[in-house]
Amino acid sequence: MDSAVGSTLPRRLLARELRRLRESAGLGVEVARRAISCSAQTLWRMETGQSVRLRPHDIEKLGQVYRATPDEIKILLNLTEEAQQKGWWHAFDSTFPKFLDLYLGLETSAVRLTTYQAELIPGLLQTPEYLRALTWAWYPNLDTAEVEARIELRIKRQTRVTHPHDALIMDVTLSETALRLPIGGPAVMADQLWHLAEMSKRPNVTVRAVPTAVGAHRGLVVGPFVLLEFPTHPTAHLTEPPIVHCDGYTGSLYLEKPEEIEQYRGALTDIKRSALDGVKSRALIVSIAKELAQ
Repeated sequence: MDSAVGSTLPRRLLARELRRLRESAGLGVEVARRAISCSAQTLWRMETGQSVRLRPHDIEKLGQVYRATPDEIKILLNLTEEAQQKGWWHAFDSTFPKFLDLYLGLETSAVRLTTYQAELIPGLLQTPEYLRALTWAWYPNLDTAEVEARIELRIKRQTRVTHPHDALIMDVTLSETALRLPIGGPAVMADQLWHLAEMSKRPNVTVRAVPTAVGAHRGLVVGPFVLLEFPTHPTAHLTEPPIVHCDGYTGSLYLEKPEEIEQYRGALTDIKRSALDGVKSRALIVSIAKELAQ
């Protein structure tokens, strides 16, 4: 695994492996925490992928207590080393809420992003002018320099979509409302739609639109969400399972249970039945852009 993706994914992989080994050994939390002289809270943070100090000798000790094989201990130590690395986005620490740290790490690590959006263009496909208008609407008292820093961060994130060798696969479904809501005014929105149409031509980007004429559809109940999928780990059982992210006003919701993931996959299948195909969706996007330019 490339540590350049940052600490989020290896920290989560390490957490799951520590918990698996402890449970396989039939040991309780009390035995584990005493082995490395830490509190139950600290061990819980280690086993849930939370931000916590990870000391290699503690991880190695836990592996020994759990009767892990030498290869398993080596994996634990490698993950520990990777988890110590900071992701590139930490250079922008002052420009985003702390609860976004987890999402940015997961987004950077993902190989596929599937999303449904009801009112807004997905962030990785937004133009700077569109994002600037949104940011001022959400945070009218924000300092101009911070607004521009947030735009710089977004532009950096968007390089995942256009990477020449490791482009993020994006499967986007959005409502016609998201195409017609004139964020920033007609000119800004028209430019945004032309950009969206161009991005939809990329082999790694699919954009489908649900026409307003459809009326009621499943997306109205489900609401906006992002499904993140991750690369296969060389050690199969360490592969990070898919995660659904739902953004909220005061924080984020992360869903990981297999049954939750399947519910969202099923909902997305239903939403797509109401959507136009890629070609017709692009034609709709272009037609609205032309309307706005008049």
